[in-house]
Amino acid sequence: MMNDETVTAWTDGPHPYTQVDAERWVRRIAPGERTSGHGIALAVTEFLTQRLVGSVQLLNTDWRTLATEVRYITAPWARGEGYATESVLAVAEWLFRDQGFERLELRTPADNTAAQQVAQKLGCISEGVLRNARIARTRTENGTDGGWTDIRTDLIVWGLLPEATVTAKPRCASPFAVSRPIPPVPAVTTARRFIGTPPPTPQTDDYPFLWAHATTNG
Repeated sequence: MMNDETVTAWTDGPHPYTQVDAERWVRRIAPGERTSGHGIALAVTEFLTQRLVGSVQLLNTDWRTLATEVRYITAPWARGEGYATESVLAVAEWLFRDQGFERLELRTPADNTAAQQVAQKLGCISEGVLRNARIARTRTENGTDGGWTDIRTDLIVWGLLPEATVTAKPRCASPFAVSRPIPPVPAVTTARRFIGTPPPTPQTDDYPFLWAHATTNG
């Protein structure tokens, strides 16, 4: 998944993405983000097949303002099925209803229309543009690093507030109380997904964002 061209273009992960990179993320980086209170990483898998379909990551969490940023990746074999929208919505509902958060922020590269469509489907409001704020990658015939070169891009800032999801049918009910600065791994059951205890250590780089586990049969 992490070596897909679209993922390489729009994320800042290592390229090529190796087994060593995946293990470093799972064993050190992702746990460190959670224990520090900065964020949490979730793998998204199909309910029936358990196949990885994407990831959702919370980062840059501000416990004073109760705000956090969300990023999401969809595997190439799962695009167009609504996995990103559904998974991010589940996490947003958990944050707003169970953790008392007041804001979820998304930042999408200006040319990444697929990421922008997810933000729109979630009910996010476009709040402005951060000019020249992100490094992306583009294919070049004679470029270095396997034909990829860095380029600068603008970021569109999107905001999602609790009232944007309050009219939706309640679908997320975590049994955990609010815990600061370390949020509990969400245990969220809905008709289409479950977010709970992480599986064992991954065997392939298909699980670069594994910490908690999210599944969907949609």
